[in-house]
Amino acid sequence: MSLAGNAPLRLGAVRGIRLFMFEAVELGRKVGKKEYADRVPELRESILQLQHELRDADDPVVVVLAGVEGAGRGDLINRLAQWLDMRDVEVHAFDRVSDEEASRPEFWRYWRTLPPKGRIGIYLNSWYTDPLFDRALDGGKRGRFERRLARIARFERLLTEDGALLLKFWLHLSRKEQGDRLNALAKDERTKWRVTKARRARHEAYKEVIEAAETAIRLTDTRSTPWTLVEAQSGRYRDLAVAQRLVEALQQRLHPSRSHLPADLSSVESEVSSTHSIASDPQNRSVLDTVHLRAELDDETYDRELEAEQERVAELTRKAHNEGISTVLLFEGWDAAGKGGAIRRVTAAIDARYTRTISIAAPSAAEKAQHYLWRFWRDVPRPGHVTIYDRSWYGRVLVERVEGFAKTHEWMRAYAEINDFEDQLLDHGIVFQKYFIHISPEEQLARFEARKNIPWKRHKITDEDWRNREKWPDYVAAIDEMVARTSTRIAPWCLVAGNDKKHARVTVLRTLRKQLEDRLGA
Repeated sequence: MSLAGNAPLRLGAVRGIRLFMFEAVELGRKVGKKEYADRVPELRESILQLQHELRDADDPVVVVLAGVEGAGRGDLINRLAQWLDMRDVEVHAFDRVSDEEASRPEFWRYWRTLPPKGRIGIYLNSWYTDPLFDRALDGGKRGRFERRLARIARFERLLTEDGALLLKFWLHLSRKEQGDRLNALAKDERTKWRVTKARRARHEAYKEVIEAAETAIRLTDTRSTPWTLVEAQSGRYRDLAVAQRLVEALQQRLHPSRSHLPADLSSVESEVSSTHSIASDPQNRSVLDTVHLRAELDDETYDRELEAEQERVAELTRKAHNEGISTVLLFEGWDAAGKGGAIRRVTAAIDARYTRTISIAAPSAAEKAQHYLWRFWRDVPRPGHVTIYDRSWYGRVLVERVEGFAKTHEWMRAYAEINDFEDQLLDHGIVFQKYFIHISPEEQLARFEARKNIPWKRHKITDEDWRNREKWPDYVAAIDEMVARTSTRIAPWCLVAGNDKKHARVTVLRTLRKQLEDRLGA
């Protein structure tokens, strides 16, 4: 896009901009009072009308406001608050990481604030802030900086592929303009308190901040998550430029037929068609065929090993609690595979005061208004606590895939999203284990019939369970692909033979015990 007229510099499809990225917007553009007064009424009307339409749409809007010190992000927020209907807007200004936030993976604090569908979330001091200033001010290593940016890019792609409209603005000032503003604030008795040592330090490190920002923008500027560079020397120009871009983006999203979109934007469906898939096995074998379903324990061995494993797990989880190490366990498996019984044997070994079991059912209306991972991010345990999921985020690539509740491109991209989520849990030091309990179709039928004939178990069997049996081959194919794509070196699946419940329960406890021993060095 050219820099003619009053247009801010929009990136996205632009490549090759590097050394002079920010110099390109240092043009001294301004908007006079009369022009500003003439443009504001129509702009406000457009914003409010689009906000009204947005309420009925399936799209959340995420606005990231970044920029150099003194560029007026606070003033911009106050101006937008006058033009927007703030009943549908949430503003998040992240400061220092709280103890609660520090005890979870880094992106937990952002996940829990994401706007639901139809609403707008505006972020000051976003997921870019800490990486930028760690690199610019604290000498953070380039490799680590770029790895953090790669995680940001994956996070933003996850949001946009789920339907979010993501707008990212960098508000720019030249070094001289920034220095002049800080000096003016320092001379005024009413504002000198705003010129802190930290703000001075950021001004002194202007060159380093700009270099880090150039790298961040270059590595996270994509067609679906473009940056818009806005010159902030004139507050009126800055405010109008950001508001106009917001209007344009909402119009494109809500009325695509009226908008002129870049011809080279490829659809998500075409991206999915080019992704690799799991080759079919001509002999119709499955990864589940590797599970030894005849494995069993006699009663005496079961009682002995169950008691020994529970005692050891109890000891290790107490140690983990004292050391502030969290644990996340998830259980998947066929209907009637014995997930509940296995979970009960685990919880019997752990202090109930710091254990939580979450049974995952169909999402609520509030959960449907968010990315499907949102409800799982909310429940990441605090230090020393244990969260157990009876069914999990893998519903996206199992039930939702087979039953058609998720579109093909939605469950196809979920593998990478899930791997990244689990990587963040492990990177934070959480003990993580995932189990799939496998039983044969014949064993499932026998258990269904038993439940039907026992009064206090009849509630466990539903018409849906019987219907799911008819789709057994479809579920086998989904499980095959799930394991192939998400059984990573750091987060492997534990496939548990479940035809004998006693064997399954001991296997689960033994696996957990080994995980805790490895993590605790015990």
